[in-house]
Amino acid sequence: MACLWCTSSWFGSKNSKILQVHMVLFVSVVCGGLLLEAASNDPNLTLDYYKSTCPSVLGIVRKEMECAVLSDPRNAAFILRLHFHDCFVQGCDGSILLDDTVTLKGEKSAPQNRHSLNGFKIIDRIKNWLESECPGIVSCADILTIAARDAVLLVGGPYWDVPLGRKDSKSAGYEVVETNMPTADESLLSIISKFLYQGLSVTDMVALSGAHTIGKARCVNFRRRIYGDFPITTSPLNPISQVYLNNLKSICPPIEGENYNETAMDYLTPHLFDNSYYHTLLRGEGLLNSDQNLYSSLLAIEETRELVEKYAANPIAFFQQFAESMVKMGNITNPEAHENGEVRKTCRFVNA
Repeated sequence: MACLWCTSSWFGSKNSKILQVHMVLFVSVVCGGLLLEAASNDPNLTLDYYKSTCPSVLGIVRKEMECAVLSDPRNAAFILRLHFHDCFVQGCDGSILLDDTVTLKGEKSAPQNRHSLNGFKIIDRIKNWLESECPGIVSCADILTIAARDAVLLVGGPYWDVPLGRKDSKSAGYEVVETNMPTADESLLSIISKFLYQGLSVTDMVALSGAHTIGKARCVNFRRRIYGDFPITTSPLNPISQVYLNNLKSICPPIEGENYNETAMDYLTPHLFDNSYYHTLLRGEGLLNSDQNLYSSLLAIEETRELVEKYAANPIAFFQQFAESMVKMGNITNPEAHENGEVRKTCRFVNA
């Protein structure tokens, strides 16, 4: 059942203070003419794709996302991460949402995704509502793409128009998850190559990494960082960094093996989408090796350092580029899904 009360209660609640903090930034983006035209490179994606077939789609997704983020701000990070993991494997085709069956091995069960993805039930609720309103019309891939935009907006981030018209794939890319998805301890050059493979630039990579301003990471993803070069990259004159490091070590002991303890990737404003993430990199306090390497790695290229400094100094520039890069990432297509895809009745299984 849809959470209909969330539209009015969200903006009247104490959580609305999160949005008020960045209202000046949002107005500046709008008044500065920086809102995207969102013209897609794929002519099959259009801004008015559901105008006649399901005109309520954007409102329905927004209402459910308001409900989800109001109940737990972490849901914004969950949905944004789902979208990223979907697009980097087979393109933005909803394949990340598929459950395992006798004949299909889903991406969500791949070792790199297991225990690190959440938010599937939110997409299920949106899909159920849309199926009752516009049966067989709105793809799960489009739902996830819209929901990711709304997730960012609801925690203070920028707005962008979402081109629509994706089809859902009938297959999953379990085998290529490890090849395509960047990891926490991967080298900067390797991560850059994975973004370039998707048609995304170094600028896109640095901007999209800013998504780590919300959400948490598990101990297994930052253990090597805090028992490795963390003291080297941070200033020994900054006592706050030492307190932060000690806290991280209390959360994540030095023993090897699986550990599900979590901590925020941006410890200053963990539920607010802002440019604080880049300030942590300037201080050498990035939680993940892959994050801190954007600024401190010996292999870091001048462009990544300059972009980190730029986005730390100019939140509007970060918002603008993040929005542009999200549209670009959302337009990564799966040719097979485009030609032979479907609109799933339920996002977890292909149609019978």
